[in-house]
Amino acid sequence: MTPCGIPAGCFLKKMNRYIKIFLLSLIIVVASGLAALFIFPEMRSAEDPAEGYATVSDDEFMPTVSAPVVSLETITDVSDNSASENTVSADVAEGPKPGEEGNPALTMEMRLPAPHGMGDELYVSTAGAVTGEKESYTLCFAGDVLFDPGYAIYANYQRQGSVLEKCISEDLLEIMRSEDFMMINNEFPYSERGAALEGKTYTFRAKPASVSLLGEMGVDAVSVANNHAYDFGGDAFLDTLDTLEGAEIPHVGGGRNLEEASRPLYVYAGDDKIAIIAASQIERYGTPHSKGATEDGAGILRSYPNIDPTLDAIKKAKEEGAYVILFIHWGTENETAADWAQNEQLPKFIDAGVDCVIGGHPHILQGISYVDGVPVIYSLGNFWFNSKTIDTGMVELEWADGGVKNIRFIPCRQSGCGVKLLHDSEAQALISYMQSLSPNVNIDAEGYITAK
Repeated sequence: MTPCGIPAGCFLKKMNRYIKIFLLSLIIVVASGLAALFIFPEMRSAEDPAEGYATVSDDEFMPTVSAPVVSLETITDVSDNSASENTVSADVAEGPKPGEEGNPALTMEMRLPAPHGMGDELYVSTAGAVTGEKESYTLCFAGDVLFDPGYAIYANYQRQGSVLEKCISEDLLEIMRSEDFMMINNEFPYSERGAALEGKTYTFRAKPASVSLLGEMGVDAVSVANNHAYDFGGDAFLDTLDTLEGAEIPHVGGGRNLEEASRPLYVYAGDDKIAIIAASQIERYGTPHSKGATEDGAGILRSYPNIDPTLDAIKKAKEEGAYVILFIHWGTENETAADWAQNEQLPKFIDAGVDCVIGGHPHILQGISYVDGVPVIYSLGNFWFNSKTIDTGMVELEWADGGVKNIRFIPCRQSGCGVKLLHDSEAQALISYMQSLSPNVNIDAEGYITAK
């Protein structure tokens, strides 16, 4: 008998039963915890937008692939791996390409290079240049875009039914599509091949079908001279060139060899010849992840540490009588001031004959200046790149009477995985901010830039 009067045998049986129940409960609790950790997505609070994000650079929030969407501002990943979530819709895949109705920037008078056998030059003729009806032309540039389906921008685009107007404001799209020439920085490869480069923290890759978004946006050409074009190796980089050429989107700043990577894109405004060259000085260390093109090897046009191929490209274009625009990936991330490498290389670009410099890479806007008479837009920042709320913009060059007549900053804002054109007080606030970063230029209320 136990002290409580219960037979010892019954007591032991009851104790064994309680122990079994306890152990079974413990197993269930542990199993549930493991399931929550490894099987079910972790629910995040909308009040903590940083939770579930990894930093691309400093405070540049980019999404991980584990957390679900809790609000537009905190989109992190596609909801599942179904085909509908990871495949571009048929409507988007068949979107307007350069020269087609719906993208009036170019006509069929565009001669693209044949795959693996480019000609001497790439020609892009605007409609006005063919008919002689236009007295002026516009060339517009914007910063970084990202179409990787594992990151916020493209995930949100798919959640919005692949309707571009739900991601880029209609008035902004109207401007982009109406430009005679529109160019962005393509900050990723298009491919389904390759493996992420070892030792590189953040790597991007988009499905080739998503290239159709460029035409839908009104983009006429892209730069691939950046620190992410080679993220998945040589095969993916070559796929990128093939994909862009197949979509009839001229690319600059990268190629199957150095000659191709350094070749300008020539745009004709009437009888005037404009050369666009793209280069990158980013990953300024001994063995950069983004491979530079060589005489017989594919890669991007690197201006660092060897600036000579970029200078040679500028000089050759000047010898051919072109107005030369350098679209360059440079600067320090999240810094508004120009860094040592920008200041070191800029005078050399100018001495080589560059007429205008437009930069990107820092993820944020930098100032505008005139250096020895050359307009320098140091950084346009992100354009449609991630979920972070940042100010951005486009720069528009108006070409008339054989030269650049006006340069205009068009104020925009990236927010909630989209980008919009700013108006009224918001636009004026951003123009005032750009003026504060640009002490030796005047920027008027309409965004027009002149040297002081």
